[in-house]
Amino acid sequence: MNAGIPLLSVHDLSVDYRVRGSKHHRVSAVDRISFDIFPGETLALVGESGCGKTTLGRALLGRVPTSSGSIDFDGTELTTATRRQWRELHREIQLIFQNPYASLNPRMVVRDIIGEPLLLHGIRGQALEDRVDQLLDMVRLPRSVRKRYPYAFSGGQRQRIVIARALALKPRFIVADEPVSALDVSIQAQIVQLMQELQRELGVSYLFIAHNLAVIRQIADRVAVMYLGRIVEIANRESLYASPQHPYTKALLSAAPIPDPTVLRPQRIILEGDPPSPVNPPAGCRFHTRCQFAVERCKIERPSLDYHAPAHQVACWVVAEQDSTDERFQKI
Repeated sequence: MNAGIPLLSVHDLSVDYRVRGSKHHRVSAVDRISFDIFPGETLALVGESGCGKTTLGRALLGRVPTSSGSIDFDGTELTTATRRQWRELHREIQLIFQNPYASLNPRMVVRDIIGEPLLLHGIRGQALEDRVDQLLDMVRLPRSVRKRYPYAFSGGQRQRIVIARALALKPRFIVADEPVSALDVSIQAQIVQLMQELQRELGVSYLFIAHNLAVIRQIADRVAVMYLGRIVEIANRESLYASPQHPYTKALLSAAPIPDPTVLRPQRIILEGDPPSPVNPPAGCRFHTRCQFAVERCKIERPSLDYHAPAHQVACWVVAEQDSTDERFQKI
């Protein structure tokens, strides 16, 4: 386990939405989630569409109101931060969007796109021009693109511009929400490599939201697996890929493509049925309706996220109660 002091510490965080047309029904998009992110670390967040990944990321940025819990960023409580505090916090916390074209103003040239956050924080004149040039160098784009519009660039180049803008104010923490999912596979690898190089140079921390397990394996230090608003497993990358414990994690990994033909892939696990509705989620463990190993306790009692091994937490009654050598469970 990381023995340092977390840069970001989330404790029992919940985000609820009122169901449209109803005064009483609410959806728990994020349900009592806890985790830490350390300086210079990448925590990857993975799960099926609709599990709450993006909502969690937006909550960390103050873009959606939280219902309960806390978010501590280097001693500042984000859930109660004022608008004035957030203005300063946006120097420290930034976002990389999924769609690079949609996140760039088509009427602005690159110089103005990258320089906009600098202007908003009072940086002007030659200091702004120098910083724009520095940022273009950092994302491996020629300075000659300063006066070009977004339509003139490829998807990978646009994402480099987005990354440059996110780095303009020298943040310490970036939420990257599916930052490569809109790109071709070959370009994905280049952007991930760029983000890793920038992390080593700048010491920035990432929450990297994605559904592509191959990309996550390349960039993550630790991986958090999310299902229907809850985190079911958190582990170091090596531990999670070598020895996944939660049945849902094992199903996800069994479906991930393996590019190396010499590597024996695990037997594919097909989950029965669709994920339950977040409007009316199952009691107990929310995965029990699709889990072949569910016991009676899973149906009535929520499992806590406990340590199965050093730096490896799992929320599963089966893992907690069974011996790790149980043949029935290890077959997956």
